[in-house]
Amino acid sequence: MSPRDDIPVLHRGQDGEGSVQVHQDSSMKIEGAKVFSVYGKGGIGKSTTSSNLSAAFAKMGKRVLQIGCDPKHDSTFTLTGHLQPTVIDILKEVDFHPEELRPEDFMTRGWGGVMCVEAGGPPAGTGCGGYVVGQTVKLLKQHHMLEDTDVVIFDVLGDVVCGGFAAPLQHADRALIVTANDFDSIYAMNRIIAAVQAKSSNYKVRLAGCVANRSKDTNEVDRYCETVGFQRIAHMPDVDAIRRSRLKKKTLFEMDDEEDIVRCRAEYIRLAETLYNGTEALAPAPMEDRDIFELLGFD
Repeated sequence: MSPRDDIPVLHRGQDGEGSVQVHQDSSMKIEGAKVFSVYGKGGIGKSTTSSNLSAAFAKMGKRVLQIGCDPKHDSTFTLTGHLQPTVIDILKEVDFHPEELRPEDFMTRGWGGVMCVEAGGPPAGTGCGGYVVGQTVKLLKQHHMLEDTDVVIFDVLGDVVCGGFAAPLQHADRALIVTANDFDSIYAMNRIIAAVQAKSSNYKVRLAGCVANRSKDTNEVDRYCETVGFQRIAHMPDVDAIRRSRLKKKTLFEMDDEEDIVRCRAEYIRLAETLYNGTEALAPAPMEDRDIFELLGFD
């Protein structure tokens, strides 16, 4: 990746003791749209959640942009039916001269008219995810693609909480965490909460709540939320229809009207309405590792 003058600057200590954070240019602020960042443990279903949430917003008549922030570039797979090239790969092809690109070079219209962009990531072991996010937002602004957008969803890689992949939090109004009703997922959620709290000291982002995903029960999630002052704002049950929708390269909104599918669609619509209408700005106190093991760990 060629060095350029517009690479975001690293600042030390501004988001917590000893931290080194990527700070984007203030001119890259996303204005006008409601911006959500989706986080959670790797493999927990963030992309499935993000895509169905985008489809739900589209069903409500909103103009939606979904940005995948993962080198796998599969965030928008069920919206478009295919893997699309990443912003970083496309910029490399034009030697990082964005003026040579057209929106259709890096954006695909998915189901419901959702604008789908895959930011991608730096080569393994090199670069910074924050740079990738920054370049993607800059490209979108240069092509005026954020001016006619009601909702922006960042679907962010795994439970990485380094400064780079926490960069979408600099743009977001609310952060949403996807979890399951098990220790590992909740432990990851606890770390993400700490990352969001650190960012919230300098940025407008606040926590919206969590989604219990692919879970028959929610008792462990609810017990954690009650302890730290967090909220579960949706529950997606562990039904085979969700797995099948991904295999068919579709969102739930394109699937046949089976009972489970209709029920899950309704929950996604309810979640979209909750987020769009505005959620309480939550400020839970993340638990120390020892305490969360005592609360939820093995006997």
